[in-house]
Amino acid sequence: MKIGMLGTGEVGQVLGSAFVTLGHEVCMGGRDAGNEKATAWAKQAGPSASHGTFADAAHFGEVLVLATLGQATLGILEQAGPLEFSGKIVLDATNPLDFSQVFPPTLFVGTTDSLGEQIQRKLAGAHVVKCFNTVGNVSMFQPQYQAGPPTMFICGDDDGAKATVTALLRDFGWEAADLGDIRGARAMEPLCLAWVLYGVKAGTWLHAFRMLRR
Repeated sequence: MKIGMLGTGEVGQVLGSAFVTLGHEVCMGGRDAGNEKATAWAKQAGPSASHGTFADAAHFGEVLVLATLGQATLGILEQAGPLEFSGKIVLDATNPLDFSQVFPPTLFVGTTDSLGEQIQRKLAGAHVVKCFNTVGNVSMFQPQYQAGPPTMFICGDDDGAKATVTALLRDFGWEAADLGDIRGARAMEPLCLAWVLYGVKAGTWLHAFRMLRR
């Protein structure tokens, strides 16, 4: 499968390398085709990895991943060209975190809307699935916990897209818990804050959530 990775930071690099390890081709996009982080990542990741602009990555991918800074995401989608996303699954790993005032951060949208919903409205022809936003990048691929596989919450409007993402999550070593349509992002994005607050208090960033069922 061809994966378009929008974002050159740690999350984009971890997810991009994971997809390459699983046998997919990945194009990592940044604001400039010569982005130093993307260039270095592609060189290290091997022949299945390439790099370019956000538009290049969006055009390349059959499945697209948003691993961008929350406050920059909508502008990046505009730069990439919303029509490039039409008909594609868009894996939304972003969070609406506002670091401008305090740490831990706050959310710049929530309760009656979410960044996930804003992305879906921006990409009306795409199938957005919120995913990978409630765990640190070091645990995103093949997480190892004594209690077994952790739970990745997902949400989105298209059941077929969520089925594809669920299968990808199994390959990544996760189980999926479906929270329904894209409005579920209103719960998932604040859950990121719970993950951050525990990390600050406990001094560790290796934790993850797990759904327990009877």
